[in-house]
Amino acid sequence: MASGQQWVLVEMVQAFYEAPAYHLILEGILILWIIRLLFSKTYKLHETYKLTEKEKEDLIEEWQPEPLVPVVSKDPPFLNYDVVTGPPSYQITINGKKCVNFASFNFLGLLDNERVKQKALASLKKYGVGTCGPRGFYGTFDVHLELESRLAKFMKTEEAIIYSYGFATIASAIPAYSKRGDIIFVDEAACFSIQKGLQASRSLIKYFKHNDMEDLERLLKEQELEDQKNPRKARVTRKFIVVEGLYINTADVCPLPELVQLKYKYKVRIFLEESMSFGVLGEHGRGVTEHFGINRLSGQGYCFSASLPPMLAAAAIEALNIMEEDPDIFAVLKEKCKHVYKALQGIPGLKLVGIPFAPALHLQLQRSSGSRDCDMQLLRTIVDYCLERGVALTLARYLEKEERFPPPPR
Repeated sequence: MASGQQWVLVEMVQAFYEAPAYHLILEGILILWIIRLLFSKTYKLHETYKLTEKEKEDLIEEWQPEPLVPVVSKDPPFLNYDVVTGPPSYQITINGKKCVNFASFNFLGLLDNERVKQKALASLKKYGVGTCGPRGFYGTFDVHLELESRLAKFMKTEEAIIYSYGFATIASAIPAYSKRGDIIFVDEAACFSIQKGLQASRSLIKYFKHNDMEDLERLLKEQELEDQKNPRKARVTRKFIVVEGLYINTADVCPLPELVQLKYKYKVRIFLEESMSFGVLGEHGRGVTEHFGINRLSGQGYCFSASLPPMLAAAAIEALNIMEEDPDIFAVLKEKCKHVYKALQGIPGLKLVGIPFAPALHLQLQRSSGSRDCDMQLLRTIVDYCLERGVALTLARYLEKEERFPPPPR
């Protein structure tokens, strides 16, 4: 036993002498490093320096707290409101002056319709002003269920869900379906509510140029190649395309037929935001799908909203009644849009943005001054000029620091 141990020791010594010098140096350094780690402290106590009373007072006098809100001028333009008195119908009273209303989304004039107002008043007397609760907490009224049923029937879908206002629609729908790890292809002109929905989803966002189907297909092809490298991951990754039926920022329509072709070709889902196109496009006002003669994109259609006041639900039901009883109102609206579009063309210094049958059009400066603030001031001067002459226009407002692609001043 002892001789065996001696033989092993001899071999170790012999190997030590035969090993290369760099190998021995490296092993020596490693041994020293291990010893240092074993015996050194895991942290060092920083030496503290006690300030004198005078030094403390000097530091306090020098300290300048940052303002809780940015410093603004004494008369900021965004606090100069144009005050409306009376109902905002086709005529509107702004700052005491009666004007023709070109600054409203009341395209069909149903806001001041006598039938709609009577239904709203009857509902107000029956249910009160509001629900005081979300849908899951005693906020679901019978009139909500009736409106959902009517919407589903009108849109020819299996079901519909209502939320209280347009912004919550797509901002809630996107994160409800798309999660972290999923991929969303989005048009650069997407409105702010879509952008907030994208943020809430925490998905991977890929933007394509506005209404550019070649650019979108380029992104889809790139993703297809990535999926081929990792098919296991691709099987659990959901992919969506997010577009608007009628874009609020550009006043034009998405190329839905081409989008549907890409949907089936690359196996992606489509989010179609129709806040502007519903009740406007199509023979019966069913939106961009009816405008292009395309069936609904899935078996379930959704009109997203939260628990809205029963009065508004009753008003919406009566508005649907009017739309179904008199579908000619959409043809009349289309002709009026064409007339306004033609009248606004050729204004010196201004560029018309939009399509002839869009009810919401934009006017922007033909040549920018190079300063967004200066452009906004000039456009505000034009708005004031029109107000003085009995025509109500408005400036488009954007949260410039939060918008992904803020449109030019309009």
